[in-house]
Amino acid sequence: MKKLSILLAVMFSVVSINFVMAQSDPAAKSVLDAVSSKFKSFKAVQSSFSLQVEDGNGKVQGVKKGTVYMKDGKYRVNITGQDIYCDGKNIWTYDKAANEVTITKFEPGQSTITPQKLFTNFYDKDFYYKMNGEKKVGTKTLQEIEMTPTDKSKAFHKVYVYVDKGTKTIHSTKVLEKNGNKYTYTVSNMNSKAAIADDMFVFDKKKYPGVEEVDLR
Repeated sequence: MKKLSILLAVMFSVVSINFVMAQSDPAAKSVLDAVSSKFKSFKAVQSSFSLQVEDGNGKVQGVKKGTVYMKDGKYRVNITGQDIYCDGKNIWTYDKAANEVTITKFEPGQSTITPQKLFTNFYDKDFYYKMNGEKKVGTKTLQEIEMTPTDKSKAFHKVYVYVDKGTKTIHSTKVLEKNGNKYTYTVSNMNSKAAIADDMFVFDKKKYPGVEEVDLR
């Protein structure tokens, strides 16, 4: 769950005021700022994604597909085997195989990782970044931004963010761990005009007979 949250954050958010400009590229910042600005203009977002995991030898260990919903600081993530709900106050993490839901208190802050942060300015405080150039993928032109965490104790040492130059949205993100593992998160589509009801962000245990609750609030 923690690793999934980190990947979602590095994929879906970009919101801090402490800039790390000494070792960062103004061109990369301009691209990331444009992504952040556009995302903040959306009232609600529904996005489909895939998450591919590779080991240190480049062997694909698995691919998970999912959907993320975001609105007014709330979010919901549905991914293979797991659903995560957040109404801005509580977080419910539902394990489908175990029919178990873990409830924790949502504590907003700069260190909190949420899907929204991935589309706003998470990069300003936590990463040095630089523009690596552009490449064509099908009909799209992607801008590659290389990011290095300022905290060297992190489990990962590089993050590559690929921005669709035409739409100014994140196309994909690759996270490289120090142990050689690679995680590639790709957005397949994004609906910025989605009609999302508020009850989408609350776990309704009545829909899951026999569910076991683990309340850690």
